[in-house]
Amino acid sequence: MLMAKVLLTSTCRPFGPGAGDAPSVGYELLHSQVTRAQGLFSPRSLHLFFGLEYIAENLEAETVVLHYPSRRELIKELRRQRYDYVGVSFIIPVFHKLKETAALIREHAPGAKIVLGGYGTLLPDEVLKPFGDVICREEGVAFFRKLLGEPEIPMPYRHPLIVSRLKLFSLPVSKTGMIFAGLGCPNGCDFCCTSHFFQRRHIRLLPTGQDIFNVVSRYLDRDPAMSFVILDEDFLLNKKRALEFRDCVAADGRPISLFAFSSIRAISQYTMEEILEMGIDGFWIGYEATRSGYAKQQGRPPQELFRDLRDHGITVLASMIVGFDYQDEDVVAKELDGLLELDPCLSQFLIYAPMMGTPFHKRIVAEGRLRDDLAAQPELYYRKADGFAAMVKHPRLSAQRIEALQRRCFDEDFRRLGPSIYRVIDRWLRGYLKLKDSPNPLLRAKAGRFANDLRSSYAAFLPGKLLGPSREARARVARLQREVHQALGRPTVAERLASGLAVAAAAWTSLTLRLGWRQHPGLTRTAYRVPQPAWQGFAAWKALASRAQEGLRVTAELEHPRRLVWLRLEGSLAAAQADALWSRVRAAAEEARAKIVLDLKDLKWEPGAVARAAWVLRRHRRRIRVIAPRLAAAHPEVLLLIQAFRLYNDGFRG
Repeated sequence: MLMAKVLLTSTCRPFGPGAGDAPSVGYELLHSQVTRAQGLFSPRSLHLFFGLEYIAENLEAETVVLHYPSRRELIKELRRQRYDYVGVSFIIPVFHKLKETAALIREHAPGAKIVLGGYGTLLPDEVLKPFGDVICREEGVAFFRKLLGEPEIPMPYRHPLIVSRLKLFSLPVSKTGMIFAGLGCPNGCDFCCTSHFFQRRHIRLLPTGQDIFNVVSRYLDRDPAMSFVILDEDFLLNKKRALEFRDCVAADGRPISLFAFSSIRAISQYTMEEILEMGIDGFWIGYEATRSGYAKQQGRPPQELFRDLRDHGITVLASMIVGFDYQDEDVVAKELDGLLELDPCLSQFLIYAPMMGTPFHKRIVAEGRLRDDLAAQPELYYRKADGFAAMVKHPRLSAQRIEALQRRCFDEDFRRLGPSIYRVIDRWLRGYLKLKDSPNPLLRAKAGRFANDLRSSYAAFLPGKLLGPSREARARVARLQREVHQALGRPTVAERLASGLAVAAAAWTSLTLRLGWRQHPGLTRTAYRVPQPAWQGFAAWKALASRAQEGLRVTAELEHPRRLVWLRLEGSLAAAQADALWSRVRAAAEEARAKIVLDLKDLKWEPGAVARAAWVLRRHRRRIRVIAPRLAAAHPEVLLLIQAFRLYNDGFRG
């Protein structure tokens, strides 16, 4: 079983209404859902099935991961080699696509066992069994290792470095490192699949604050400008872990930018200074509705909390629910007014829907309140389960009216508050002005990061002033531009030229949206532990790491998706050891034509021990990146090494 070959895949593209799907099952959380009404001003970021990469990183078997293959690409992969297991991750609204994917697997890989995973497995066994041999309804790494006969491993698991790229006006603007800190949620909101999939348990994939910071540090070694998202449903709920993470960030001294999912109850445990010291400058908060009564909403009054967050430069994505029994059109309008008065940077509006496996679904079925057409046609119910369809017989509103109110909420948010990107810039400005003179050095450094973000946003103002959704919105952008220029200075000639480019890019984006061009991603394929020419020297790196030297620890991490070897040297390197060490590194580099990161961050050395590397490894300098100790960066030996190699090479960053 240890020699099993595994393929992990999503269902096949394309997705969306044009492909016969529900409105919000596309490739992007922002453009398909949160900023769906914002057109050319909507930020774009491809949402991968991150869990598949995470599982693949933590297996021993040869594993390939496919994100959004076409039918032809999936067939090609199935024919490439004999797979023993094919895992398919899916959600309920694309169950019809799962059936198509399963049929392709049965036809082109008849010997493979199909493993079904993801929130789609909330469907009952009798529905799923015809399309899969095994069903995973638990934490995926432990499940797959047991399935393959691999020994159990403790948490924290190996954490893959997965970078999400954000585009605005079709141009790349930032990179975000994804941090997988936990699964499940103990809050137990009655509509929440995430909470009830794991029986209201919270599984800490990164058990301690130090574990979380270790992942952050690895990303920063790759790219010091990286931003982060912590994937954990209510990150701040565990105060001990969060404050330990804060202590690690403070000790490191580098200001970071971190977006987290949390609740009013959890956030209320902390001061603004503690939140900012963690690096958090963005939250997703469940506002839900004023009379929804969820425990997670207890704590500081929303008006007070949101104002405090806004004044300290912290962006908020607030989510609201439409379709509670007590709501009618007037109530929804008043609750929308209340939310918009909080001035969130982004807003999500979903319909109160009975998702399979939740207490709300059980209650609605028991009361006979599921819409008659959905109760009679389960396949229709599955397709509608995306948060954009009214599925319940409401005491006051028709299904059509609830869906119209949802559309109105998205439209009003955009019309009244303007594009979200300028709301975010406004928060950066507030944060910079609030923190630039702080006595806390970490917060002053955070102000510096806000200033860098503001400066990089100069080009975005002109498209907003020319193409904003209303006269009021355009005037707001112009006013914000004046305030930013007053705080940080007038634009340079290069920044003015970039503004013109941004207008052209915005016009191009508008055209592609109207014509439906370039709206679907291509295949993303990553291979783990699969023999291929670039990786023939794996054994050499493992052998290098296994040869212990007194006072020196050598580890070689193999990043399969990027064909990169991360060679970390820790401890002390004596001059007498240096020639032998660098010669072995050179031999491994010649055997495996992979990129190499030479991580010396935690290395102490005797004179001559490091400089020798520049001479021994010079033949491979174009594929070697050096991470030097920050405090010793001015040391002559390190300067020589940096001159010989590339300290920050774009070929390695993302």
